[in-house]
Amino acid sequence: MKKILIWTFVILTILIITPVSIIWYIGYTQYRDAVDEISVYDAVNEIRTRENFIEIDEISEYFLTAIVAVEDHRFYNHPGIDLLATGNALFVNVASFSFDYGASGITQQLGRWLYFTQDRQASRKVAELFVALDLERMYTKDEILELYVNVIYYGRGFHGIRDASYGFFGVPPSELTFEQATFLAGVPNAPSIFAFNEELGEQRRMQVVRAWERRIGSLESSQ
Repeated sequence: MKKILIWTFVILTILIITPVSIIWYIGYTQYRDAVDEISVYDAVNEIRTRENFIEIDEISEYFLTAIVAVEDHRFYNHPGIDLLATGNALFVNVASFSFDYGASGITQQLGRWLYFTQDRQASRKVAELFVALDLERMYTKDEILELYVNVIYYGRGFHGIRDASYGFFGVPPSELTFEQATFLAGVPNAPSIFAFNEELGEQRRMQVVRAWERRIGSLESSQ
């Protein structure tokens, strides 16, 4: 019986480690191919030279706080990868035999927008991790956040916070009200839904408001 248990453990370990190793190898290969074609520096510079690029100090603090609160509330405290969120996502995915549950933080999402498609693939998630580590090594948190809000999609054809702010509300990002800012911060989660359905958009906005309140409370308690 003891030998059976040992061999069962060995076989299960092999069955787990082998596919994981393959996924990591494929993901690293995707990462290397991507950055060999265009470096992280050049990819970032391409964003910064776009006509609609806007610097972080020209964006409403309401919006910046809201987007961090709802997308990656530990953004300023982790090295590009939120290990707690990643571990939770891994547990859920393994338990459900899928990769439907994501845990990509802001830096990883920026890496995806720089290089990869939006499809859910385990190997692509690994590639994102490597790009995220490069971004964190080369840029400050504020620079990463600035890049992120300038590339993500807000629905209705608007990429970047400048176009989204003018497109939805006819104002520059610096003049977004709290209600407008919390709405826009919630849209990128599912732009095809929240940008068009007023009721669902408002429900999502209230989720952002609650996340914003938690973050503000956390910041105040840490001071």
